[in-house]
Amino acid sequence: MKLIVFDIDGTLVDSKAMILAAQRETFRLHGIPAPDERRSLSIVGLSLPQAFRVLVGEDAPIDALCADYKRVFRDLRIGAVHDEPLFPGAAETVAALAARDDVRLGIATGKTRNGVTHLVEKHGWDGLFVTMQTADDAPSKPHPGMLLRAMDEAGIGPGQTYMVGDTTFDMEMAVRAGCRPVGVAWGNHDPADLAAAGAERVLIAMEHLSDHIDALASDAGTA
Repeated sequence: MKLIVFDIDGTLVDSKAMILAAQRETFRLHGIPAPDERRSLSIVGLSLPQAFRVLVGEDAPIDALCADYKRVFRDLRIGAVHDEPLFPGAAETVAALAARDDVRLGIATGKTRNGVTHLVEKHGWDGLFVTMQTADDAPSKPHPGMLLRAMDEAGIGPGQTYMVGDTTFDMEMAVRAGCRPVGVAWGNHDPADLAAAGAERVLIAMEHLSDHIDALASDAGTA
């Protein structure tokens, strides 16, 4: 049995426009110059407090920034100003993997529990994920806590657990938890950085995930 744990932003969901818009409005409200796009997206995957600490420092009003960002993000979603589409192949890949009897699915994300619930309901994914780890449940990536808890809930060990993500935080978290890091090339961090952070594979299309997982499992003698 294999556990495949997905990151969300930059891996399953193209939330770049929403994240950038919410950041810029939040910084405007606080009179703080917004970082450029590359720096803004470099923190995607971290929990919100840690992301703001990286962007503006420990002396910034972190709690207020987080509260305003959540409100702004929620308002943008309600107003449908920006969309959060799934990346090509994401829906089909999740459905195909969920139908396999040798695979269990999980989520490990810097999003809040409410954000994950919205995503699951929006895409009809209720019941597909046996474990869902969020920023409300564990320390920020790259701490291994999310994956350790996911494996415990799923009853599957690190040798059969695969973390699929778009950032170095995902890859480092997987390495620290003893899991198999699988990067994706279409997200917020450069594929070369993912490889340097420990990715065993960097996918160029979501449709390749199932084949890559089976190949990795076969290499490890776990298929």
